[in-house]
Formats: sequence, C-alpha cells, structure tokens
Amino acid sequence: MSTTPVTATPVAAPPSALGASTTAGDSTARDSAAFDSAALDAAATDASARVTPGRSDFAELTGVVRRAGLLDRRHGYYAVKIAATLLAFAGGCVAFVLLGDSWWQLSTAVFFAVMFAQLAFLGHDAGHRQILRSGRANDRIGHTLAGFVGISYGWWMGKHTRHHANPNHEDEDPDLDIPILAFTRNQTQGRGGFVRWTAKNQAALFFPLLLLEGLSLHWTSVQTVWRGEVKARRLEAALLVGHFAGYLTAVFVVLPLPLALAFIAVHQGLWGVYMGCSFAPGHKGMPTYTDANTLDFLRKQVLSSRNVRGGPWVDFALGGLNYQIEHHLFPSMPRVNLRRAQPVVREFCEQRGIEYAQCGLLRTYRHVLQHLYDVGAPLRAKAAVQ
Repeated sequence: MSTTPVTATPVAAPPSALGASTTAGDSTARDSAAFDSAALDAAATDASARVTPGRSDFAELTGVVRRAGLLDRRHGYYAVKIAATLLAFAGGCVAFVLLGDSWWQLSTAVFFAVMFAQLAFLGHDAGHRQILRSGRANDRIGHTLAGFVGISYGWWMGKHTRHHANPNHEDEDPDLDIPILAFTRNQTQGRGGFVRWTAKNQAALFFPLLLLEGLSLHWTSVQTVWRGEVKARRLEAALLVGHFAGYLTAVFVVLPLPLALAFIAVHQGLWGVYMGCSFAPGHKGMPTYTDANTLDFLRKQVLSSRNVRGGPWVDFALGGLNYQIEHHLFPSMPRVNLRRAQPVVREFCEQRGIEYAQCGLLRTYRHVLQHLYDVGAPLRAKAAVQ
C-alpha cells in the first residue's frame, strides 16, 4: 500500500468508546457500559452511519467477529501472561542483586529493557479493557503496571485515546505532534534552528533519538502529574515516587557509580528504542489526513494503519501491536485473539476494495525511514541552495 500522505476527514467514534480513559475513578455505569466491547461496537457503528458510503460495513464486520467469539475476554490467558511476566521480572531482580559489582550487569540492563516494554504492553491492554470487563478493575491493573515502569497511566491513556479517535489526523493525533520530527510536509513549514535541523535529518536520527524515548516518557509523566493534569494525581504521584526511589536506590546501592550510570544508560536507552520500534510501525509512513474529506470509521482505521507479518515471536516482541488494523477496529479485543481476527478482517476488506497494508518487520522500518526521508526533502533542498 502506498505510504504517500493523503487528505481525508474522519468521522470519529467518541473517545470513551475506544477503550481508554485517563482515570481510575470512573462510575460504575461507565465501567459496565461505556467501556465494554458492545458499547465500543455500538459507538463505532453510529460513527460509521453518519456517512452513506459503507455505513453498514463496520456493523457487518462486528457481527462476524462477535459470532466468532473474538470479543470475549480471555481471563485465563491474561492470568498466565501477567503471572509469567511478573515472575520473570522478579527473577531479573534476584539476578541483579546476586551479580552485584560486575559489568555483566549490562546484560541485566538489556533484560530489564525488555521487561519494561512487556509490562507496558500489558498496561496498554488494561487501558483498552482487554483484560477484565470492569473499567475500574482494568485501571487498577494499568496503574500498577505503569508504576512498575515509571510512567503516568492517566497521561499515557489520555494521549492514546486521542490517537485512537483520530489516527494519523494531522491536527488531532498527538502521535504526530512531536516537535523535533515532521511526519507531513506541512509540519516542515516555518521551522528554524535545532528543530529544522532534526527534521531535515530525521531519517538518520530516528533510531538514535529513540534512545531518549524512555527518559521522555518518565519526564512527561512527572510533568503531567506535577501540574495536576490527571484525576488520580495522588495515586500517580505516589507510584512515580515509589518507582524512582526504588529504582535509583537499588541501582546505586548494588552498583558502584560508573557501573550504575552505565546500567541506567543502557536500560533506559534500549527500553526507549524497544518502545519506539514497537509503536512506530503501526502508522508511521501510512496516509495522513485532514478535514478535507470524509471517511467512515472502518476506512479511517484501516487506511491509516499497517500490520506487521510474523509468527508468535513477533506477537510477543511487539505485544500484539503488529495487528494494528484489528486492534484499531476492536480496541477491547484481547491481544491473544488478534491473530485469529486478522484473516477475517483482511478478507472483509478485500471484498470491499479497502486497501489492507501489511509487510514484514524489516520492510516496515524501511517504509518508516523512507517516509521520514521524503518528508525532510524540502528542508534539505533549501539548505543545498543557501
């Protein structure tokens, strides 16, 4: 599928229907209705019905998916998944203490980078109400897992909700609002100084910049909680303080200063790269849109997303985000069901002439880098003639 930006307008499903909220204290009514799969489907169907073209497509697809049981919760899967992840994390903590003052600790830093990402993926699932039916129960899990990795659950899920409502919308998707990068030609205009230089060279800088993503997640979380921009401020503040106090105490008590600093650099840097490499393939380099035209819910989600081919190891490594199309259509679908839903959705799209994008992992990164390179071309051209 082409990765050239296009213009189109979304008909957005209400953010509350997208399976993510910013608070842990939602009412019982919202827990039982607004965030379950039935409400998600109804809201999205209503959004689709606002336009004539394909207005019944999503409703029909939802019926197929529901009859296949793909929207049913998978409590057993998540019980095993969460227990295994926490057990592995605890094992890593034991290994960290036993290794002590050894440069082999850099290998544990790599391990914890992987574990932080895996815990974040589970927090993402909780935010989308994939684990349990009650929104409040999912939020408790989400807050706990976010505390393990040191990010604000309320901030991240609020941002992520807006992304799901308007994926790749040039004005509404916060994932396109990264000051040092440009994802559309419009974003390159009026740039000067450092941000102009980074946008001009963004293809070469993309992976190095991801080394800072982990620190950026921490810093933005602290800022958001400090400013009181999340409802569960006291809870989130306590979780962040507990995380940083425990993390820094463990590192600087067990390790000498040079090794401690190296451990933090490797751990936080690789965690940032892992997170960026997991989320970028789903949308970067895919068509973007504005308010010039109209798309129904189904087409808005499918045309702006890309799947990544691969076996179970890709499912594990990317936390199910390799099924980005199915995830955006049915955010509350348990991660383990996405693989089964993929051929159903793809066939449905093919029957209706809707482009369905997927490719291998390495080719995905090639598309992302090529898109960043192409977007930065006007800036490089101007620099060449000056």
